[in-house]
Formats: sequence, structure tokens, C-alpha cells
Amino acid sequence: MPLTNRLKEHRARLGINQQQLGQMAGVSRQTISQIERGDYSPSVTLALKLAKICGGTVEDIFTYEEDEP
Repeated sequence: MPLTNRLKEHRARLGINQQQLGQMAGVSRQTISQIERGDYSPSVTLALKLAKICGGTVEDIFTYEEDEP
């Protein structure tokens, strides 16, 4: 999968659960869970919101790597 993330690590550092992060970002707990598992790629807007909440940049949380042919 080309998009990986460290959202769970950042959330743990803040000491909040998925429900709380979802409320802060305006999404459901299930959305946060799907992002953390890599099952869902957030929109640019949501990625920016999550980065702001976590006190970092999008690049701190999300990494994109091209699939090898």
C-alpha cells in the first residue's frame, strides 16, 4: 500500500482515544480506525486537520511511496 501513516503514534502521544480524535477532526471513530489501519486514505482537508490537531505536518503523519512495477 503506497500510503502509510503514524497517526496511532501521534494520537497516543496526545493521550487521546480514537473517539476523541474523531470528534476533534469532525469524523467518526470508525474513520480514525480505518485511517490507522491503512484501509482508508483521508482527503487532503482531513489530513491537514489531523496534522494540526497532532501539532505536526502532514508529512509527519503520512508517507506516500510509489508501488514498484
